[in-house]
Parts: sequence; structure tokens; C-alpha cells
Amino acid sequence: MRTKKFAAAALLAAATLTLSACSSGDDNASPVTVVSEETGSEKAAIVLDKPFEKPDLVLTDTNGKEYDLRKETAGKPTLIYFGYTNCPDVCPLTMNNVAVAKKQLTKAEQDELRVVFVTTDPERDTASALGKWLRGIDSQVVGLTGDFDTIQAGARSVGITIEPPYKDKNGKMVSTHGTQVVAFSPKTDGGYVLYTEDATVDDYTKDLPKLIKGEKP
Repeated sequence: MRTKKFAAAALLAAATLTLSACSSGDDNASPVTVVSEETGSEKAAIVLDKPFEKPDLVLTDTNGKEYDLRKETAGKPTLIYFGYTNCPDVCPLTMNNVAVAKKQLTKAEQDELRVVFVTTDPERDTASALGKWLRGIDSQVVGLTGDFDTIQAGARSVGITIEPPYKDKNGKMVSTHGTQVVAFSPKTDGGYVLYTEDATVDDYTKDLPKLIKGEKP
């Protein structure tokens, strides 16, 4: 089990360092990905000594309905990831890793677990586009979109930095975002484990049964 404990202050500093800058242009364009990480980021699971509060986010789900994150996931084991559907590499890999591991759980455990994907590119990730993309990964994943400033503030509250999408000099859209998955306990609703982009299917497969019970991996 790849586990590392960080002091809360150190974690906040480290979490904001792991960013993925992804660009997407036409179908023939080569994606650009730049990832920087803190030393020791080979550790997939970071157990926090001081959990984060769950982001106070009220956004729109893939059915076009209002979704209050705290209310809808209260008392449920919850994984939250901030990313976007046009991401060429990190986002789909992360979500697919979680989805594959989730399938190893019992049906009851799968139904209990909440996996939430919050877009960092709400202008392009409409409710419809987000829903279509997520259905290709796991139909149970909750996809959320809405006002960028609201999303950015929610991400920042759990130590994840995201920046407004922009066009680079070649006209490609670039979205820079933290790549961590935050796990929230069903016991306290606190975000107590952070997974880096190095987390594998095996990491999630081993840890999900514990996370569902609110235990440390």
C-alpha cells in the first residue's frame, strides 16, 4: 500500500504544485501535457492528519438539475475529481482507473460509493456533453458543471488549483488543473485521503473497500 502522511500545511503547499496543463485543438493536433509534482509524489495515497471540509458547491448535474454536493453526498463515501472532458490524458486515465476498481466492489458497495467529477472547463462541458462523456466511463458517476468562479473556489478549498481555460499561441485550448482525487469519509464527511495521478487501478482496488467504511488505506 503506497501511503504517506502529510501535515495539513505541507499538504496544501504540495497539493497546489501538481498541475496538468492539457491542450486540445483539432483532431490532428498533438496534445500538450505538462505535469509538475512535489518530491516524493510516487506515493499514491496521502492520508491527511487534518481532513478538508467538503466543498460547499451547488452546481448543475448531467440531467440539468441543481446538485448540492454536501447535501447529496452527506454520510456517503465520496471521491471527488476536478477535470474536463477534452483532457487528452490525465483525466480519462484517472476516471477509468477509478471505474475499473469500482467494478471489483460488490453491487451494494458500488451503490454506496459516490464518485463526483467536477468540470474545470464549464464553457465547453455542458450538462449534455459531460453526461455523454461520463456514460462512456461509468454511468453512476455524478458529473457537475456551472460557474467557473464557483468551481475554482470549491477546488481551492481542498487545496486543488485550477485556472481558467485559455487559447495558446497555436489556438489550442489549454486547461490547467490539479490532478488529485480527494476521498471523503462517510463517518465525518471530511476529505481525509488524497490520491495523486500516480494512483493505479490496483491502488484504488485495494483502498476502495476501506474508504467505503471510512477507514484509512
